Amino acid sequence: MTKKDQVLLVTGAAGFIGFSLARKLLEGGRIVVGIDNLNSYYDVNLKKARLEILKSFDNFVFHHVDIQDLNALKEIFKQQHIDVVCNLAAQAGVRYSLTDPFSYQKSNLEGFLNLLEMARHNGVANFVYASSSSVYGSNKKTPFSVDDRVDNPISLYAASKKANELMAHAYSHLYQINCTGLRYFTVYGPWGRPDMALFLFTDAILNNRPINVYNYGDMKRDFTYIDDIVAGTIAAIDRPVPYDVFNLGNSKTEHLMTLIEILEEELGRKSEKNMMPMQPGDVKETSADIQKSRDLLGFEPKTTLSVGIKNFVQWYREFYKV
Repeated sequence: MTKKDQVLLVTGAAGFIGFSLARKLLEGGRIVVGIDNLNSYYDVNLKKARLEILKSFDNFVFHHVDIQDLNALKEIFKQQHIDVVCNLAAQAGVRYSLTDPFSYQKSNLEGFLNLLEMARHNGVANFVYASSSSVYGSNKKTPFSVDDRVDNPISLYAASKKANELMAHAYSHLYQINCTGLRYFTVYGPWGRPDMALFLFTDAILNNRPINVYNYGDMKRDFTYIDDIVAGTIAAIDRPVPYDVFNLGNSKTEHLMTLIEILEEELGRKSEKNMMPMQPGDVKETSADIQKSRDLLGFEPKTTLSVGIKNFVQWYREFYKV
């Protein structure tokens, strides 16, 4: 079977990474079945706008379905012969897991299990899923390596993502399903999530509101541009392994204040800053060791933070007509 004959199920297809991945696959002539529940965790209009772009492709089929709905999933798998599952649907966000923990149980645990069961019973050849850099929790050693122990999560979101890796391992072992987990590091770029720092800062600065800067600005992140994340995800789809986990990060850690400075320059405005303490569940630094991803996936991030922010601001101005 050639790549173009494969049917790929992308869950969370109206989400930031899911949409970006699906669009790239569709542009390459791949067949994509997308599902999303279009929940209201953030602006549904942004999700619908992404979806309209995907629906313009003849090789795209969309189902408005929640991965918690096992019967609806059974119907989709009955209708379509799914060869690859790429699960990007999840309740996202570290801080929100303090507010609504049960949404993480439903989507990230029950929904994930539903998809593993569908893969098991429908002969799915490859199961790729989003994990998170959050699984490293309060690890002090940097850069974070996939060989590090990750049994000290400091948010329920992180715990749910580590649980996904363990569940995938069990299903890979029991039912010989190829399973690959991708630990994404702070993904940003055009069509990004409104609850993420870059989006929040841009919106606040353009509307003359102060920005909240946590841990008094003493934060470092491995900001990773969306196109690089998509390239790494497609590499994992096309190189199935019995079971493995990879870091997908930029492998260049940047200070939060550097991001703010580049953004201010790009917007042509200075920000007013609310300097605030560290938030519960947050970590001071993330840093990805991507040597294994380079060796086995051919993963090589190409986009610098300044170029990535420039691209995001350009998209933001166009989309919101600023």
